[in-house]
Amino acid sequence: MADLTADDIRAAVAAGVLSESQAARLIAIAEARRGFRLNMGDDDEPFELFKGFSEIFVTVGLALLSGGFVFLSIVLTNFFVIPVTTLVLSVVFAGYFTLRRRMTLPSIYLAFTFAFSAMWLVSRLLMIPRNLDPFSPLDILIIFLVTGALVIGYFAIFRVPFTLFLVGLCGIGVAFSLAGVLFPDSLSGVDILAHGGWNSLTDLGTNPIASMTLLLFGIIAFLAAMRFDLRDPHRISRNAANAFWLHILAAPAIVNVVTVSLLNVGGTAGYLLAALALVVITLVALIIDRRSFLTAGIIYIGAILAWAMSAANVDTGWGIVWTLLLMGAFITATGTWWTQLRARIMAILPDTALKSKLPPYSEAP
Repeated sequence: MADLTADDIRAAVAAGVLSESQAARLIAIAEARRGFRLNMGDDDEPFELFKGFSEIFVTVGLALLSGGFVFLSIVLTNFFVIPVTTLVLSVVFAGYFTLRRRMTLPSIYLAFTFAFSAMWLVSRLLMIPRNLDPFSPLDILIIFLVTGALVIGYFAIFRVPFTLFLVGLCGIGVAFSLAGVLFPDSLSGVDILAHGGWNSLTDLGTNPIASMTLLLFGIIAFLAAMRFDLRDPHRISRNAANAFWLHILAAPAIVNVVTVSLLNVGGTAGYLLAALALVVITLVALIIDRRSFLTAGIIYIGAILAWAMSAANVDTGWGIVWTLLLMGAFITATGTWWTQLRARIMAILPDTALKSKLPPYSEAP
């Protein structure tokens, strides 16, 4: 019997032989059996935001429906209508679009709507006994803890990978509000402005409490992401998508704190240390086969190149030109020969149990 193709499965759906959910499961099984990662091509990293325009169409409809309830609450002058209704509808619609239809973009939208509605509802409930008093750090901690718990429950039911990104955002809120409770002076608005504004949040030398909080969150998010990645080295299951969204949070947190702190050391030593840190980050990104860490450091690569041009007394206009050209060449070359670079690095690393759990690599030519 001839092998079935994706077009054959689509035709079966159109003819009513298979439902869309059955077709999606059949394709997933077939891709897993063939080794989906190998069939993607050497340079691909699995990522899927939507499967077709029908998902965009459905998501637009869901957004309009949510907007309708917002205006309904305005008309009724009852702002509890919004979070309660959207919270319930998010769960009901997810039961159909996520569990039955397996639609990606609507599932992402519904997870976001659920998390936003949960935070809104918890905030409104805390606001009732407070009258017009502002929230304290403890109140904010409660809001993020309760919202995070509800979102984790949502993830346990619907298993939407994007939900972990929302859990991570709640985790950032918990980390900073907890630090605000324990060290209120270090995270007050007055203190942040006095130490250079919001940029001080990523500088260990300027605001160690805030920057260390962000760094520790990044490390925890990275370890959680690697836990999913190590379960799925071929990246054919939902674990890879779970890890992707956690890496999206971990990379900026780690890269920003490390690089800004080193750059603010000042002088040649600061820039050289930051450059060394970016080299290490690049190596880590290649070893774990995740481009997000390198992407998070692009802006700092530009800062280091601009400093180098300035130190070499290059005209400002030409310095910008050379910075852009060198950055573009570096990023293009790394993206083009990512597989070859990774293969050479992996070949150098000693064979360990951890190495065998990382994504496979081909021998460098």
